Amino acid sequence: MPTALRRYQVTETPEVARALEIAERRWPGKSRGALLAALAEEGAKSVERDDAARREARRRELEALAGSFRYEPGYLEELRKDWPE
Repeated sequence: MPTALRRYQVTETPEVARALEIAERRWPGKSRGALLAALAEEGAKSVERDDAARREARRRELEALAGSFRYEPGYLEELRKDWPE
């Protein structure tokens, strides 16, 4: 069917074949192309979830560290004395 959308060619490597076999169990009766599209969508959702979880973990780590470093009064001024302006 003609389309103005981009198309991609994917070689069915052993890894892709395995992914398609797994996808076929979840979405029986779909064409190989439809299975690839479904896998791409599910993969994107998974990556988004992982990224969000990683950001949240990083935020919690930063909040736990916030305020934990204490410097003597005048520390920065003393440090900056050696820096050219």
